[in-house]
Amino acid sequence: MNKNPVQITETVLRDAHQSLLATRMRTDDMLKIAAKLDRVGYWSLEVWGGATFDSAMRFLGEDPWERLRRLRQEIPNTRLQMLLRGQNLVGYKHYPDDIVERFIVCARRNGVDVFRIFDALNDIRNMEFSMRIAKREGGHVQATISYTISPVHDIPSFVAMGRELADRGADSICIKDMAGLITPYAAFELITALKRDPGLPVQLHTHYTSGMGTAALLKAVEAGVDVIDTALSSMSLSTSQPPTETLVACLRGTERDTGLDMAALAELARTMTDVRTKYASFEAGIAAVDVNVLQFQVPGGMLSNLVNQLRQQGAMDRYYDVLDEIPRVRKDMGYPPLVTPSSQIVGTQATLNVMCGERYKIIPEEVKQYFRGYYGRPPAPMDPAIQKKAIGDETPITVRPADMLCPGWEDAKKEIGSLATCDEDVLSYALFPQVARSFLDRRRRGMGGKEEVAGAIAAMLFQQQERQVKKTEGIGAPPVALSYWKVLGRQHLRGGWKW
Repeated sequence: MNKNPVQITETVLRDAHQSLLATRMRTDDMLKIAAKLDRVGYWSLEVWGGATFDSAMRFLGEDPWERLRRLRQEIPNTRLQMLLRGQNLVGYKHYPDDIVERFIVCARRNGVDVFRIFDALNDIRNMEFSMRIAKREGGHVQATISYTISPVHDIPSFVAMGRELADRGADSICIKDMAGLITPYAAFELITALKRDPGLPVQLHTHYTSGMGTAALLKAVEAGVDVIDTALSSMSLSTSQPPTETLVACLRGTERDTGLDMAALAELARTMTDVRTKYASFEAGIAAVDVNVLQFQVPGGMLSNLVNQLRQQGAMDRYYDVLDEIPRVRKDMGYPPLVTPSSQIVGTQATLNVMCGERYKIIPEEVKQYFRGYYGRPPAPMDPAIQKKAIGDETPITVRPADMLCPGWEDAKKEIGSLATCDEDVLSYALFPQVARSFLDRRRRGMGGKEEVAGAIAAMLFQQQERQVKKTEGIGAPPVALSYWKVLGRQHLRGGWKW
């Protein structure tokens, strides 16, 4: 018997399809493999959170809470895990403490066992309340370090953060390498240090974008990592995770042998091959390995959506200009890790800087709020000149951003009224008012399937018309930038940023 087997978290039901298929996988397709996944022997299955929550309502006409309940019913024996953005929950801004508390209570009640909690700025103040509630509700609190590279990020700073998270009640520590930046030897060094201090179980999450994912996981195993994140081979690589079967085969016969059945995994991968073909139109289109991530530190999902936006504006010739600008904007903003929502904030400003031909000529409200301190404390001081340009002589806040928010539950309950039939519906509305109201109204009227198809066709025709108008009018650079901002503004008004 293996003395120290490596445990695996399977991401095929959450991050894999979010990274590769624009978060479009439907619950029915997940249920095709749910029971078989439950028999494999994974440490956990990541099934919820991140962008899957609003995408279910926005694009699929599905209730994310119902998805969680159905998966729990089919997967009674394996831990179910979610990605929680700290005070942002599954949204793109901070929510009041009463909303955060009720959300975690309901998530736990509906089936979540493991809460992977992170903050885009690694500001622990934005994590500690959700950590405390998840712990109180009996969940496993996996406190998370958003891994990045900058002049102010190094092994000692990450270890110090891990120690602070342990002091706040973390059950385990996750290194979240959202862009696939961690090198094999950096993984070995960081995990060795974290295993020594604070000494909690450590999990490594990475992406294959840079091509280093499998090697990084193997060096992490050598360093004593407890759990690694992988995806079934047919839903792996590129911007997804390294393949499950590959890691299982690499470790077979060693003291870290996972003990998982390769035949069972191969059968699951074949099923997912067939499922993936149904979503071909949503493929990210990123090469198997994109080394740009090593230079610009831009996560794969952000890259694919940047390409999308520039292509829609007929501005693909500015792609590398925008990539060059992203690190400069990131420096101006105090080197935030590029993960939701900071990746959207930095990426939007960088694009506007390039398209306008002048840096910070247009500054979106979200960027101004960042400079005001409403997203938290950045890892390093922000550029004072840029901050002054964004918010003038305003004094940024220094308190935890959520301390500035009024309770939101009663107002949300009153506003959504009878469209909500349970607490979960009220929470959906509190997080994404317009998206949830539209979804709940359609649900009441018994509309779904055909309406979703009709809506998709209408959206496609609108985009074709918009492109034709721009082509015939010969729009130049400044109007393109303004049009680009209007696109982002429409997306924001619908309830969130979509990169």
